Amino acid sequence: MVLKEICEIKVEGRNQQREGVPIKTEPLELVDLPVPKPGPKDIVIKISVCGVCRTELDQIEGRILPPRLPIILGHQPVGIVANLGTKVTRFKIGDKVGATWIYSSCGQCRFCQKQEENLCEQFQGTGCHANGGYAEYMVISEDYAHRIPDILTDFNYVAPLMCSGVIGYRSLKLTGLEDGKTLGLYGFGSANQLVIQMANFMFPNSKKFVISRNPAERQLAKNLGAEWVGDIDEKTPEKLDCAIDTTPAWKPTIFALENLEKGGRLVINLIRKEETDKEFLLKLDYPKHLWLEKEVKTVANVTRRDAEEFLTLAAQLQIRPQIQVFELEESNQALIELKGSKSPGSKILKI
Repeated sequence: MVLKEICEIKVEGRNQQREGVPIKTEPLELVDLPVPKPGPKDIVIKISVCGVCRTELDQIEGRILPPRLPIILGHQPVGIVANLGTKVTRFKIGDKVGATWIYSSCGQCRFCQKQEENLCEQFQGTGCHANGGYAEYMVISEDYAHRIPDILTDFNYVAPLMCSGVIGYRSLKLTGLEDGKTLGLYGFGSANQLVIQMANFMFPNSKKFVISRNPAERQLAKNLGAEWVGDIDEKTPEKLDCAIDTTPAWKPTIFALENLEKGGRLVINLIRKEETDKEFLLKLDYPKHLWLEKEVKTVANVTRRDAEEFLTLAAQLQIRPQIQVFELEESNQALIELKGSKSPGSKILKI
């Protein structure tokens, strides 16, 4: 499925038009392309499943601009190795593999040398700078592909782990959460649904509070062990030692800061925020929201180490995200439902 132009998608009959931008309900087009050929250090993945992510909406709606169009979206592909470059040593044909948001980095800069390639100036994103997983086949360097643990046998449940799981894991690490401290999760989409399962295992004595505008997501949070659930503008029962905000809006960020404990940290797990309610930032009050050493940190991409560590943890926990399955030809519908937050759980494309 190829994105040929930056556009807007229509949700529940409401157009969100910007000057000069066409409104389209089907931003992706199904096209026939040749199977990619590997370079010397590349592998070709025959994709079985690819997850659907809000980052794809950012690309479609112009908040992230791919350097070239057309582009095949998708950065949560899982499948098997179908072809190898002549110098590949890590994989063999038939191995179970997946890819994440990080497609490549320079490998030479000070960030790459510290295994912080997520901050590399030459960072490239799968499905953004290079063709991704909304396809039958994709090519990627063996150095940026990841072996799927044998115990994770169902690719339907593995695909969301390659983004929501990995970025959720990085977000949880960045909170600095310690066992017994309180964790707030703003928004309960794919990432935070996996974060709460990780936190239940890693920090069993910590209270987890989930804040979402969606009643179905709040019920799912209860089912997954949240001690309390509430709407975006509600006060949490206790101050939050740390919080993760995965929402595309600004209003939850303000309320998260208000609920944050002195010295607490808010991690914003999102590449871009939408502009629709940006005026809400005018309500930012320094004493209420920022003073007393409150801290705001953003998540920027992921590293290969994040993926390796998380996949090991996922195999140990055998995490199973809630999923909603679409055929590849239904990619546009999956994106529209993701935009409208109609149902909880991770959306995946069966290839």
